[in-house]
Amino acid sequence: MTSNFTNRLTQLRQNHQALIHKKNQAETLGNGVFTRYNYPVITAAHVPLNWRFDFDEKSNPFLMERILVNAAFNAGAIKHNDKYILVVRVEGADRKSFFAVAESTNGIDGFQFWESPIVFNSNEGADVNIYDMRLTQHEDGYIYGLFCTEKKDPNAPAGDMSAAVAQCGIVRTKDLKNWDRLADLKTPSPQQRNVVLHPEFVDGQYAFYTRPQDSFIEAGKGGGIGFGLSKTMENAEVAKEHVLYSKEYHTVYEGKMGQGPGPIKTEKGWLHLAHGVRNTAAGLRYVLYMFMTDLKDLMKVTHKPGGYFIAPEGEERVGDVSNVVFSNGWIADDNGDIFIYYASSDTRMHVATSTINQLVDYCMNTPEDGLSSANSVNEINKLIKKNKNFDIKNL
Repeated sequence: MTSNFTNRLTQLRQNHQALIHKKNQAETLGNGVFTRYNYPVITAAHVPLNWRFDFDEKSNPFLMERILVNAAFNAGAIKHNDKYILVVRVEGADRKSFFAVAESTNGIDGFQFWESPIVFNSNEGADVNIYDMRLTQHEDGYIYGLFCTEKKDPNAPAGDMSAAVAQCGIVRTKDLKNWDRLADLKTPSPQQRNVVLHPEFVDGQYAFYTRPQDSFIEAGKGGGIGFGLSKTMENAEVAKEHVLYSKEYHTVYEGKMGQGPGPIKTEKGWLHLAHGVRNTAAGLRYVLYMFMTDLKDLMKVTHKPGGYFIAPEGEERVGDVSNVVFSNGWIADDNGDIFIYYASSDTRMHVATSTINQLVDYCMNTPEDGLSSANSVNEINKLIKKNKNFDIKNL
């Protein structure tokens, strides 16, 4: 090898190792609900060098990046073999996304990708693009991955290259290495994205959180987070979708919403993390919000804390699709700790940490959205009045 080639390769390797071994740091103080961290846990630069560079000097004398990676985001998450696992949506410069597994020993930093991307059947080429996998460890023994499979709308007008059809693809595995493709989920809705599998059987059937949608972009007259049952996973079909959480005017989810990761079971109910979308003069704004459902009646929403839970801040607001946070993965440890993995602006992955107790407290004791400015002020004044009983200056 020439000295220039060798020196460039050495520096690339050193920089990559420094990045993946960089220690993350918790932000100070925070809001008491969750803790943010200073650095992303996964970026495009974390993707292994041998996925991007040809190391053969004869065919790549300038050591160019032959396969460019644009972003690494919207990761499903699961604890597996005592490792914190992310199934990351990796997007190339060609706009095509694929899935790849990255693992960490502590869930906060040190994430490294496995040897190669995930491979599974593409249903005879029906998938033009795949993305945003949700992982569910189901009580039937399988780990299921539900993702969006997208292709061009065959009914699009001539020359329209943006109209698409999205449906829910399904794969399953037991080791996160060998994945079997099942038939795509069938529902009454023309479009499906953000579909999540509930971790337990419901009345002996598989339960799905869906998002009934009229078109690829617009929720239309449907919208909301739906719920339905299927007798099988091999040919999953939800005959009827029941909306359990609907859009609401002048809220953080007035445009559309979707279930994030699968819900977490607690003694007080099921914890849910979802994304909400509203339109602004600068475009769509995505935030995360939470709610709880009854332990037995999954269609019964018991608590709806008002407003957003996590919104993009600082550098999180900048990226391919700005002003966006999105989550389709979180992990609850046996000790009650929760790792919330969220992407910012369709570009990179972050982590926030909390506990089951904190999130249950947040859901049960945060006022609901009163749906008017007057009601918001009433809640503030109630808190001001209550706090007059406490002399914080002498604490």
